[in-house]
Amino acid sequence: MTMHQRTLPASIDPVKLDRLAETAVRVGLNLQPGQDLFLTAPVVALPLVRKIAEHAYKAGAGLVTPIFSDEEITLARYRFAPDESFDKAPGWLHDGVAKAFATNTARLAIVGDTPMLMAGQDAAKVSRASKANSMAYQPALEKIAGFDINWNIIAYPGASWAREVFPGDEEDVAVGRLAEAIFAASRVDNDDPVAAWAAHNAALRTRSQWLNGQRFHALHFSGPGTDLTIGLAEGHEWQGGASTAKNGITCNPNIPTEEVFTTPHARRVDGYVSSTKPLSYQGTLIDEISVRFEAGRIVEAKAARGEEVLNKVLDTDEGARRLGEVALVPHSSPISKSGLLFFNTLFDENASCHIALGQCYSKCFVDGASLTPEQIAAQGGNKSFIHIDWMIGSDKVDIDGVHADGRRVPVFRKGEWA
Repeated sequence: MTMHQRTLPASIDPVKLDRLAETAVRVGLNLQPGQDLFLTAPVVALPLVRKIAEHAYKAGAGLVTPIFSDEEITLARYRFAPDESFDKAPGWLHDGVAKAFATNTARLAIVGDTPMLMAGQDAAKVSRASKANSMAYQPALEKIAGFDINWNIIAYPGASWAREVFPGDEEDVAVGRLAEAIFAASRVDNDDPVAAWAAHNAALRTRSQWLNGQRFHALHFSGPGTDLTIGLAEGHEWQGGASTAKNGITCNPNIPTEEVFTTPHARRVDGYVSSTKPLSYQGTLIDEISVRFEAGRIVEAKAARGEEVLNKVLDTDEGARRLGEVALVPHSSPISKSGLLFFNTLFDENASCHIALGQCYSKCFVDGASLTPEQIAAQGGNKSFIHIDWMIGSDKVDIDGVHADGRRVPVFRKGEWA
């Protein structure tokens, strides 16, 4: 028996895990011969990291460099570190990562820790640590937000996460159920995931092309607790599924993904909107969010649960109260139909239409690769240290596309494409 086999929980299908690793390398990253790979993962995801390394080197990777995190080490900081620790971040590490991205190193992130890890910790310390890390990470984040390189995020069914999603099950059962949910959402529960992703990308591309052909001036969302007009950035472009990075490599940044998305105009959002699913953010569940926008900025924010954390997020910087993304997802998406709350945005955002506070993506502009940050801002793009998605769609929400002359075109009716 190999070391890999000994560390893989018995309830996780090793064949499907191998398919996930191969899909991450071939579809998610489309890793090129000679290209280096930098990846981050929780230590519980070691079996998946090993399989990714195998497939990356088979694809001709130059060097695979993993960095691991550990829940207990993270919590040790909050239990024992001096107060000044929470205003620090490893800038030297993030500078090195930014340098790696500048030399065309691909980026892979694996999520798998418990989403409620910070529950019970001092909210002010969590906020300070997050802000310090966001500021230090900015040079690397700019390469990701600017889509300079091919990157991808996937998930591994960690035990602590599984217990959150399936609290009534024994641990091994919960891990197995979460694993199967991840495999299904990631389209690796079949014999040819690469072909499945090709077909799915084609369907998302059809939606994007229709929206780009409409050239809407704004989108209007209406439903229970929602009457929101989101202006769209000048020269915005809808994206979905596979996209081509500035380095010329076509990749799927998120696995899974069910969305088509674009850039709102940071100064042309007005009205009010309510969340339709809880937002899990750094160990806090923020539920029943209700905000009001004026001239693009959130001027009032409430939540039935987690309101203090929500307001700390909104005070991160000037751009945190403005939108950087609007995304359309049908209510009948596979993740929505699963009925699961994953407590993880990578999955939960693909169950519902959503908006994102904070940083926009330059790739969601026509010729975005050639635009300067100043040009992106002039066209309505937002800049921030954060990018946080939260869900506003349901089977009771309608969406109209609004042209500059006021003409309206149905886009969604009762949560489905019109």
